[in-house]
Amino acid sequence: MSLGITGVHEAGITDTQFDILRQMNQAGTLKIQVYAMLAANDANYALAKKMGIWDKGNLVVRSFKLYLDGALGSRGALLKNNYSDAPTENGLLLTSRENYKKWIQRSLDLNYQLNVHAIGDSANALALHSMADVFLENPDHRWRIEHAQVVDPKDLPLFMEYAVIPSVQPTHATTDCRWALDRLGAARMKGAYAYRSLYEQLGMIVLGTDFPVESIDPFATIRSAVLRTNAESKPKKGFNISEALSLDLVLRGMTIWPQVASFQESKKGKLTEGMEATFFIAAKPISLQTLNTRNYAWKTFVKGSCVMNAE
Repeated sequence: MSLGITGVHEAGITDTQFDILRQMNQAGTLKIQVYAMLAANDANYALAKKMGIWDKGNLVVRSFKLYLDGALGSRGALLKNNYSDAPTENGLLLTSRENYKKWIQRSLDLNYQLNVHAIGDSANALALHSMADVFLENPDHRWRIEHAQVVDPKDLPLFMEYAVIPSVQPTHATTDCRWALDRLGAARMKGAYAYRSLYEQLGMIVLGTDFPVESIDPFATIRSAVLRTNAESKPKKGFNISEALSLDLVLRGMTIWPQVASFQESKKGKLTEGMEATFFIAAKPISLQTLNTRNYAWKTFVKGSCVMNAE
């Protein structure tokens, strides 16, 4: 909480982990707000079918998390064409198309959101095209693609056409930039870590940290999204700087839009009358001039209660 974290979207929990969170929430020891996605497996489907949408205290459960492919660094991300530095490999499809369709239908039947892990351009294309029928059945489905790291530019309009929310982690760009060009080649870099282009499709983008894969520090997320540089200010001119987001958009992507992406925009995400007083006060102003300096939360509030005080 010293970093001002008031809530998380936990991407993929077991039924046992849900029970732990439920007990913590009931006991009052769950101090931050958790929007938990159930890992897409049969035990969790049975749990969701039994309990429906769970929204109590600081815990909300109304979504599944499904993995389509692996990571780009290990060459597990599913690409349309082979890796530039591994000409015989194009990644891994971690679930069958039939199983993916099954989870689409299961999610629709339970009125659950489906959040799909897709990193490579082939995985993103599969995820996007498969959401066409979902949009026709429920235009306000708010289903998400988690990561969307490499998207074929010709597939970008499908985010708007099928109202798919991009949920990205900007520090991936400033971590992966050391080897991304080797993996993808110059042509595919046009759709890699393309946060500005993704934002322009739907007028909304959700930003997170991907902790524990990356640092939990949200100030690092802001720096990577705005300056496209890491903690050492590299690369010097920013990685694919044309895909940077403005500071205003980044702050929206970490406050207002995550609430839209979790069906909670009516109660939090803004400091206006009638909304929950969930916010933090930074030790120094968040501005372009302070993005490369250490910052932290002076005070953190959840539902009006101060849960962290640095004084």
